[in-house]
Amino acid sequence: MASRFSSSPFLILNSFIILLLTASTQANSNIFRAYIGAQFSNIKFSDVPINSNVQFHFILAFAIDYTTSSSSPSPTNGRFNIFWDAANLSPSQVSSIKTKHPNVRVSLALGGATVGNSSVFFKPLSIDSWVANAVSSLTRIIEDYHLSGIDIDYEQFEADPNIFAECIGRLIRTLKRNRVISFASIAPFDDSQVQRHYLALWRRYGDVIDYVNFQFYAYDRKTTISQFLTFFESQRLNYNGGKVLVSYISDGSGGLSPENNFFTACERLKRENKLYGIFVWCADDSKKNGFRYENRSQQLLASSN
Repeated sequence: MASRFSSSPFLILNSFIILLLTASTQANSNIFRAYIGAQFSNIKFSDVPINSNVQFHFILAFAIDYTTSSSSPSPTNGRFNIFWDAANLSPSQVSSIKTKHPNVRVSLALGGATVGNSSVFFKPLSIDSWVANAVSSLTRIIEDYHLSGIDIDYEQFEADPNIFAECIGRLIRTLKRNRVISFASIAPFDDSQVQRHYLALWRRYGDVIDYVNFQFYAYDRKTTISQFLTFFESQRLNYNGGKVLVSYISDGSGGLSPENNFFTACERLKRENKLYGIFVWCADDSKKNGFRYENRSQQLLASSN
């Protein structure tokens, strides 16, 4: 027997809304993102080719809540310092590249794997103190550098997933409410500890996270197209409703290589209306090969919509 609620106008409307929301995330996008500045290779924004028909995001790598001591850097409980090549990627150079290319936005990545020869750990003393310090120090850096967003890239943790979720979620929400940033992203990879932390963050604060820069290059360098597409679907389900960007590493050391089949997989996703964007680690390495993969990525994305 059919339920007497089966044709409820309220349920029909809700179902329609859910379908619309799902459809809104199932759309190709022309976002291209490139990490820059971590390797101190004298790279400049102006070195990187920029296609005027994409949304281009530079991501400065990194700002880290550690001291700048070269001998023994230590955690600062949310007080962030600059660890990218600020001599070549300065506030004036940010303003210059944005003036020359109106489609460019610049953001900064938080955390990373190492500072000097030491590992970087997410290690707050308390949620409230870490968030207060992070909001204050990052607001100063973001405003000084005319930046538009932040990317969360912690990879090692001395705090449980719930504390990580609250610290990062409150940070993003506060910066957005204060109109300091207009977008935020996260950069997880397929490691059990990493995923526990980022999925806890996603469950609580997914509504303030705009992009998922999933590190698909952290998979084995022998990854096949079919494996890559399976990985993509798994992470799309993990970060349900999010814009999961595909990625490659410039030196080809991991994941599906741009030298081989990466763009074939991207074309497949594009046909399925799932190519939400592409990012690269990193522009510093890409300089050595003439940015040929950046050019190809942007050409593909420019015709995505």
